[in-house]
Amino acid sequence: MLSSTNYERIKAVGPDRAAAEWLTRCGAKVRFQGFDRWQHDYNGLPTGPLGQYKIQGIDATDSCIMYKGFDHLDGLQHVEELKLNKSMYIEDACLERISTIENLQASLYKMEVVSCGNVTDKGLIALHKLRSLEHLYLSDLPGVVEKEKTVERLQTALPGLDIELDLD
Repeated sequence: MLSSTNYERIKAVGPDRAAAEWLTRCGAKVRFQGFDRWQHDYNGLPTGPLGQYKIQGIDATDSCIMYKGFDHLDGLQHVEELKLNKSMYIEDACLERISTIENLQASLYKMEVVSCGNVTDKGLIALHKLRSLEHLYLSDLPGVVEKEKTVERLQTALPGLDIELDLD
């Protein structure tokens, strides 16, 4: 199954390669440190010594990533940008899981959550644990009903966070 985590594969090829394989198989794109281009083709992922390529960005637009595979993200230490746009399986539990990953708490500074119909205020509030987050773009989230209160809670927890809202 594409969504579950293959721990043997993570051990064999390293967390970044294993995560890139999972993400691209699910229709997401990844950007590696030192590269401008987003990789979307599983067969086109760069090869090299264990640990050579580090994921810096994840674009899960129109992808089928889901909670069951999120253990792939645990070992990623260099992810700075995460886009969750039109990802139909993204829900509050996914945002809560992302926010508990220590490496992402330290490295993630830019995030988008757009057109994810299963995300509510609860999921967004969980993002307060992402202490390095500087930019958060939120748009077309019908499950978010207490917009002002949610934004206020995030701003209180992360005073340096720039939140761009398009939730009407």
